[in-house]
Amino acid sequence: MDNSPQRAADSVVQAIEKEILAGSLSVGQPLPPERDLIKDFGVSRTVVREAVRILSSRGLVEARPRHRPIVRKPGFDAAVDAVGSVVAQLLGAPGGVKNLFDTRILIEAALVRQAALAAKKDDIIALRDALSANEAAIPDSALFYETDMAFHGVLYGIPDNPVLPAIHKTYTTWLSPHWSRMQRLPERNRSNFIAHRAIYEAILQRDPDGAEAALRTHLDDAWQQVRATFGDS
Repeated sequence: MDNSPQRAADSVVQAIEKEILAGSLSVGQPLPPERDLIKDFGVSRTVVREAVRILSSRGLVEARPRHRPIVRKPGFDAAVDAVGSVVAQLLGAPGGVKNLFDTRILIEAALVRQAALAAKKDDIIALRDALSANEAAIPDSALFYETDMAFHGVLYGIPDNPVLPAIHKTYTTWLSPHWSRMQRLPERNRSNFIAHRAIYEAILQRDPDGAEAALRTHLDDAWQQVRATFGDS
């Protein structure tokens, strides 16, 4: 198999990536027109389009149909997007979902402990507001799911570390197709809300052990709900 078009695309990618990282191509700026890239690099249209596809998969440009690709700011979200297809395949392997879910438990157990010890007034208010929205959404399972993720998302934002919201995005993005196939009932929504309230109250009381225990109980129960739908996937 002749890999020369792939090698040519890699060379174009490296050159454009260097310009983006150096600031020669700034965030929000479109790439040069396709015809200019073909001329500048001395390659075919196929090679240029493959290079754009690779840049998009790495989160360095945003490619939209009938528009010139736009330079994106390299960041943790881009890194998450770049490995999305790989993780999707891993989730399909035996034990894939369980492995990802276990990492979520480890991370969120640490997050609720830190929240109990160091959450600021604004963090507590954000948690309280997210909890109120979660309670109001109990009758509406689709909205409840959104407010469920939002409540957990507040926990990822409390340490003010940009890596953590990106990690939360991985869970909501990669696991949501599985959650969407699960049966959702107001009774189950209410039990999940009660679990969220227990986590919030432990954080409010500055009780890291209680917060972690409540979080682990909640996510252990959530995993049992997943198993009832998918088995030990």
